[in-house]
Amino acid sequence: MSYPGYPPTGYPPFPGYPPAGQESSFPPLGQYPYPSGFPPVGGGAYPPAPSSGYPGAGGYPAPGGYPAPGGYPGAPPPGGAPSYPGVPPGQGFGAAPGGAGFSGYPQLPSQSYGGGPAQLPLPGGFPGGQMPSQYPGGQVPYPSQPAAMTQGTQGTVRPAANFDAMRDAEILRKAMKGFGTDEQAIVDVVANRSNDQRQKIKTAFKTMYGKDLIKDLKSELSGNMEELILALFMPPTYYDAWSLRNAMKGAGTQERVLIEILCTRTNQEIREIVRCYQSEFGRDLEKDIRSDTSGHFERLLVSMCQGNRDENQNVNHQLAQEDAQRLYQAGEGRLGTDESCFNMILATRSFPQLKATVEAYSRVANRDLLSSVAREFSGNVESGLKTILQCALNRPAFFAERLYYSMKGAGTDDSTLVRIVVTRSEIDLIQIKQTFSQMYQKTLGTMIASDTSGDYRKLLLAIVGQ
Repeated sequence: MSYPGYPPTGYPPFPGYPPAGQESSFPPLGQYPYPSGFPPVGGGAYPPAPSSGYPGAGGYPAPGGYPAPGGYPGAPPPGGAPSYPGVPPGQGFGAAPGGAGFSGYPQLPSQSYGGGPAQLPLPGGFPGGQMPSQYPGGQVPYPSQPAAMTQGTQGTVRPAANFDAMRDAEILRKAMKGFGTDEQAIVDVVANRSNDQRQKIKTAFKTMYGKDLIKDLKSELSGNMEELILALFMPPTYYDAWSLRNAMKGAGTQERVLIEILCTRTNQEIREIVRCYQSEFGRDLEKDIRSDTSGHFERLLVSMCQGNRDENQNVNHQLAQEDAQRLYQAGEGRLGTDESCFNMILATRSFPQLKATVEAYSRVANRDLLSSVAREFSGNVESGLKTILQCALNRPAFFAERLYYSMKGAGTDDSTLVRIVVTRSEIDLIQIKQTFSQMYQKTLGTMIASDTSGDYRKLLLAIVGQ
């Protein structure tokens, strides 16, 4: 669907980028190989396990998960990192903080989400329903961040305190032994451990029983429950790389998956994904994209693959004004569209800078940039450009909307539901839930509960946190 205009008056400040909690979700550079035990993307048998691919065995950083409450190791003090306009510039994106498992992002300053009360909820829901008349043409604004969210790890899944990998491995073994499977025991362990802890459980299981936990789980589970459990046991970078490979192999391409991953991840994450894609599948991600897509959409994804977006958090308002003018001249202000101008600006500018550009554009063009993109482009390239703009305005709202449409109407797009719940569970699922309720007047939990069933529903709800 196209996004109707958000008010040109501007948005409350958007919190720092990347979302809190995201800094540590990847191992430091050079720490592949990725753990074994996942099906090569072609399906079929499992690859033999490299002995070093696991925490504690040298291949995966042992302390890399999410730090205990009480702050991040090696983080600059609050206020020591750059944020959005109005916050004094800090150390900038450069040297990584000293803690283990941290890649080069500064921590966010402890600030609350600014801005007035959120504009939504609106009667009748969003989208669809009767729109209140104060929005021209019944348009609903792309929602801004609610004021009440304070910073911190905004994932619903936290590392378990007094974690004991061997004890968890034993619980899982008992749950799968003998006749039938105790799914509840599996749910209780898996939903309440961070991804890093799950990697340690895999290693402990193999050490204790000489068996592969993933293979055992696969033989006990099936369907959506199996897909969800496997996703939870994949390290985050591997899961993104695996999802991209899956979206392009065989006949047809799932363009929405390519957009959802490549247009929303940070530079660091994209570079890790490209490396992992090569090391795990022996393929070049950019080449695969070139052979599976074409035209302006191909160019946009190749741009995204570089992981080279500007990440300076300070906004240059002069540049925002010039970019807005350029975009107007490349689209609404001429006959036809100069696509490369849109690609250049949307692929290189930082997210805070793009947000300022969107605001400047609504003054220059007297209509908002999302609706101009919808008028000038169509198909996948339109979706890709809109995704970038939505992430600049309000990343949780982008994911909330994807979740809503994965369940709306007949049938459920389970792969999308699983992928978003799993990939955002330790990053910003709390904001996504809050935004979801504002946008759709129902909670994410209620919608999941009415759209899924059995252990699959139990595990999803345990992760989403009811």
